[in-house]
Amino acid sequence: MLGAIAGDIIGSVYEWHNIKTTDFELFSTGCRYTDDTVLTVALADAILNGTDYTKKMKEYFQRYPNAGYGGRFADWVMSHPSFPYNSWGNGAAMRISPVGYAYSTLEETLSKAEFYTEVTHNHPEGIKGGCATAAAVFLARKRSSKAEIKAYISSTFGYDLERTLDEIRPTYHFDVSCQGTVPQAIIAFLESVDFEDAIRKAISLGGDSDTLACITGGVAQAFYGGVPELISEKVYSILDEPLGRVTGLFMQKYS
Repeated sequence: MLGAIAGDIIGSVYEWHNIKTTDFELFSTGCRYTDDTVLTVALADAILNGTDYTKKMKEYFQRYPNAGYGGRFADWVMSHPSFPYNSWGNGAAMRISPVGYAYSTLEETLSKAEFYTEVTHNHPEGIKGGCATAAAVFLARKRSSKAEIKAYISSTFGYDLERTLDEIRPTYHFDVSCQGTVPQAIIAFLESVDFEDAIRKAISLGGDSDTLACITGGVAQAFYGGVPELISEKVYSILDEPLGRVTGLFMQKYS
């Protein structure tokens, strides 16, 4: 979970100012947490306390109204009652990493990922993106090899993970769909050598940089056994007290 937040914060300054290189200042001036972090922490809060995720998302939206939410999500938050809006967007995958840490079997992880995704993103591609991301985090946490993770995600969800970053990068552009974000983020993880390298590789693709790095970061944290201390300390210094507290409690219990 902390890895996902780190990816969001580091990638935040490049979302609208894409770069196509891994050579950049890790925490640039202006780095901040976005809706990716807010909704990830809201999910962690719901899991920790056994509370309704819909209510938690609405609560966190009210606390952090300027985090950069999509228009359809903002409309959903303000509606009563709130029904799923058939979204295939990458918001389904950006917030789901806590599920990959909190449950003891792959079957339960997939079930919970679908449950927490479909409150908003009930389109098949949205559900697939959330489940694929949670499964990748779970498998990484359970010490599956990169080859095993790649094979499972490819065969189960049909994502093409055979392309290389060098093949993707030149023509990759801003894409808010799960199908245009999740496989690319997982490939960045698969090609990485450590946590920081994974984040740098995800951001180097361009596109929706903070969400790409958020998805990659959640998987990379699980696979590499944590977030480097210097990165972790910087992330906590950027989070406010409530977000940092929930993140810390979740990490203590599940990571």
